[in-house]
Amino acid sequence: MMNSSRYRPRNFILEIAAILLAIIFLSPFYLVLSNSVKGLKDILIDAASWPQVFHWDNYSKVWDAIDFPQAFFNSLQITILSVIFIVLFSSMAAYQIVRKPTRFNSFVFLLLVSAMIIPFQSLMLQLVRVTSILELRGELYGIVACYLGFGMPLSVFLFHGFIKTVPFELEEAARVDGSNPYGVFFKIVFPLLMPIIVTVIILNTLWIWNDYLLPVLVIGGNKDLTTLPVAVTKFFGQYTKKWDLALAGLVMAITPILLFFLSLQRYIVEGVTTGSIKG
Repeated sequence: MMNSSRYRPRNFILEIAAILLAIIFLSPFYLVLSNSVKGLKDILIDAASWPQVFHWDNYSKVWDAIDFPQAFFNSLQITILSVIFIVLFSSMAAYQIVRKPTRFNSFVFLLLVSAMIIPFQSLMLQLVRVTSILELRGELYGIVACYLGFGMPLSVFLFHGFIKTVPFELEEAARVDGSNPYGVFFKIVFPLLMPIIVTVIILNTLWIWNDYLLPVLVIGGNKDLTTLPVAVTKFFGQYTKKWDLALAGLVMAITPILLFFLSLQRYIVEGVTTGSIKG
């Protein structure tokens, strides 16, 4: 029997509101996709209209203009290396803070959490100076080190809450069996952190893949490490803006990360919710 409560005025209004919100949030995707297959003239005349002629060659032009395979590989290797180090160091740091709540560890945790509220723009000049002094600019290890530093605060915070859900008795049993501290962490604790690990991977992957400012500041003019967000800006000059090619490049850049997010999005809610409740 059909549930009549579904069609009460209140539920009907809420459904209409949800549909309107969905349209609002999806409209940017429509604009990007539709304009990526238009000519520049059509975009300037009416960006909201459906394409009259589909310019699929925009994508082939972008492929050659920005050397898409190289830019894609650069973004991929920077993202993978950065995320691996963030997960590894953040989980170990959070484990140490939780299992050994000394004053020093509590201070470190407070310091990391406080770093989350510092605007990145306020650190840009100092970042350029420090990376130049340490000879990190224009190097792969330099950009990875910077992502590690900026990615650890939130990641440690998430791991900190989740590690509290791991039964301490399991670690004691492993120690009785002769496991050293590293064995206890990597064989017992680390596998149990998989839900929050996936969450940390997703959040940091989305951030690093789409980031523009940090690669510009740290990589600089090293074209061998140009990432996709930086490469797409090639179509925006001082006097001309090639919106047709830029939007096609944007679609090519966001498609891999969008598919990655959609395939793993359920783990975000699961990991964050569990960590926040126990934290």
